[in-house]
Amino acid sequence: MADEQIHQTGDAAGLAALISRAAGQTNGQTKGLPPVDKWNPPFCGDIDMEIRADGTWFYMGTPIGRQPLVRLFSTVLRKDEDGRTYLVTPVEKVGIRIVDAPFVAVEMNLTENDGEPVITFRTNVGDVVEAGPEHGLRFVIEGENRELKPYLHVRGRLEALVSRAVMYDLVELGETRTIDSVEMFAIRSGGVLFPVMLARELEALSA
Repeated sequence: MADEQIHQTGDAAGLAALISRAAGQTNGQTKGLPPVDKWNPPFCGDIDMEIRADGTWFYMGTPIGRQPLVRLFSTVLRKDEDGRTYLVTPVEKVGIRIVDAPFVAVEMNLTENDGEPVITFRTNVGDVVEAGPEHGLRFVIEGENRELKPYLHVRGRLEALVSRAVMYDLVELGETRTIDSVEMFAIRSGGVLFPVMLARELEALSA
């Protein structure tokens, strides 16, 4: 029945109402994000929803323009061990497509805590995340142009791609440190040192 309901839903607003109604079956006293990691509903198939590399959500080929809808969907996202990302409620689980990462970090703020730098990010769906022991940063260099792509752990197995504009500000905070006897370019936040690349690669990447 859940599968039929999902596939009969003709627009994003209808789908959002279905998700909201299902999520409402949880304890009314629950605060914050829904406990999607604790839910084990049946898989009800894939739906025509995609998150593009720039963070834009599409449903049935059309951008979802209403940010409250996008925020609602984002709160019930879960990436499972199979590497796929799903919308999950207490009663159903449906697959969606992710081009790169489900979220994009669009804003960054630097503060200090006991003399240690703390980098806080805001995502395109409103999550505020401090890079540190519980929310790591990882860096990928890919493509013929050797593009640097930082990713921030948000929750579960979900990550945010740090936007290009924010990435430039983030790299400005880097420093050269010796890690396991190797000179590395790295970024510190929340008491953790996150390696970016070999120090000798930085000049080549910046050229």
